[in-house]
Amino acid sequence: MAGKSIDDNQIQPRSYWRWGRKDFFPEPSFQSWAAYLSALSQTPHRLQDRFLGRSSEAAELGDVRRRSENDMRRCLTWWDLTWFGIGNHIGAGIFVLTGQEAHRHAGPAIVLSYAAAGVSAMLTAICYTEFAVEIPVAGGSFAYLRVELGDFAAFIAAANLIFESVIGSAAVARAWTSYFATLINRPPSSLRISTNLPNGFNLLDPIAVVVLLVTATIAMISTRRTSQLNWAASAVHIVVIAFIIVAGFAHADVKNLSPFLPHGVQGIFRAAAIVYFAYGGYDTIATMAEETRNPSRDIPVGLLGSMTIITVIYCLMALALSVMQRYTDIDPNAAYSVAFRRVGMNWAQYVVALGALKGMTTVLLVNAIGTARSTTHIARCHIIPPFFALVHPRTATPIYATLLITLSSASIALFSSLDVLTGLLSVSSLFIFTLMPAALLVRRYYARGISSRSDLLKLAICLLAIIAAAAATSAYWGLCPNGWIGYAITVPIWAAATAAIRAFLPPVRQPKVWGVPMVPWLPSLSIATNLFLMGSLGAESFIRFGICSAAMVIYYVFFGVHATYDVAIGYRDNGDEELVQPTEGKGDVEEREHRSGE
Repeated sequence: MAGKSIDDNQIQPRSYWRWGRKDFFPEPSFQSWAAYLSALSQTPHRLQDRFLGRSSEAAELGDVRRRSENDMRRCLTWWDLTWFGIGNHIGAGIFVLTGQEAHRHAGPAIVLSYAAAGVSAMLTAICYTEFAVEIPVAGGSFAYLRVELGDFAAFIAAANLIFESVIGSAAVARAWTSYFATLINRPPSSLRISTNLPNGFNLLDPIAVVVLLVTATIAMISTRRTSQLNWAASAVHIVVIAFIIVAGFAHADVKNLSPFLPHGVQGIFRAAAIVYFAYGGYDTIATMAEETRNPSRDIPVGLLGSMTIITVIYCLMALALSVMQRYTDIDPNAAYSVAFRRVGMNWAQYVVALGALKGMTTVLLVNAIGTARSTTHIARCHIIPPFFALVHPRTATPIYATLLITLSSASIALFSSLDVLTGLLSVSSLFIFTLMPAALLVRRYYARGISSRSDLLKLAICLLAIIAAAAATSAYWGLCPNGWIGYAITVPIWAAATAAIRAFLPPVRQPKVWGVPMVPWLPSLSIATNLFLMGSLGAESFIRFGICSAAMVIYYVFFGVHATYDVAIGYRDNGDEELVQPTEGKGDVEEREHRSGE
């Protein structure tokens, strides 16, 4: 029963409202300075163990899930997931990034940028769907990668997922303030507080902080009630979107479409890489699988259905903005409101601003729900303190995980400007979504204990060739966009490597209910499109991404690897805050985790 403890052996459940040291650091490696220094001395061995370790579907669905102490309620259907998908997407990218990227990079061709990003996102979403149907837990891509690529790859995804969610919510919250300012007839940045901090961090935004805290509070009360609120709000939002599209085309001037490619084809893909953020919410939908009544039916319909609707809406809205106003005159901060004001529909700017506010509010609401679920599963695996894995027995929601993400987002939203956030965000998203189709190929063509070493070597070589060819194609595009010789080399290598998987590797696993079609071609194409878009971003975004990734690896070396290693070799918390020391020796991690899942 939802809300009850799911650990049958737990006789006397501990209070949810606890925050002792052992709730944050229960593992043996952190019980004393001597224990920690001993753990640090074993870091190389532990890194190797965690790099090679694999979880199992049974472990993720069983032992790992039970670490939350209470169940989440299975209360969502395909209808809920579809509306969650719409609510989580429409409002973030289309209102926040369309004006910015049309003005700076794509011009009227921003509609093609959304189409390109939509195709890439749909390919990856299809890969997500197979995993979510077969491993319906709250971890999303973290749980899927932990099963197929191991703990270290899962950690990189987990860290980027948390980082992406924190940055994404901060970006949307700051845009909320800009649109609210236009709603009350003030300049977009007028409600922020000017300081002497460096440019890009000098406009403090307390309103964004308040909005984040309010939406998080709603998300913590009840998943079902939040879903019902999202239905109503998103239905109203669809009406506003229809108005924007119809009114935009009613005031169309085809002269605004010329020049259609002011920055060339490179501008289309540079903008596509940025607006890809607008499609990133499908991981959030996948994290709700644990609360879905019938995952095998509801997830494919809800996820792919919402993605199709969203792609069509994005392209129509982007085109409506482009025909209504010349790209050089588009306001990067509140594009639609300002555009309607400049065509004489002064009253319409209030409708647009109100619709944008509603859309961004539901984005923050759904993101708070989905991100908390992935954070919960990450904490279940002890990569972050297990305190954040606890699910409240009455609300059946992960309150501590929600607060962790919300307070982090609020801290960033208070200081950082929108243009500082968005480029960094897209690198993180595209990196994660490149790992997912690679994991699907591993899932279909390799199984430990079944596949031979030669098959593993063949798969590794083919995967590396696919990634290298796709990265080389992206690099050649950036260095020589008008050339063709490089493509004549890289594209055939990509195609040959993909065909080699099909020709020389027998499938070792078939989907039980719903599967990705055209394997290995579709996952391979997803890898290629994601890497191509990633290569279209500027060097500054990669520098920031590299710095943040380095910080994540440092955290893993000094904390995450030791906590997860202790759990993998047999540490358990017996419920009375007494540590049960590992009784097993160091051996095959996969076997131990398979046994714990069974």
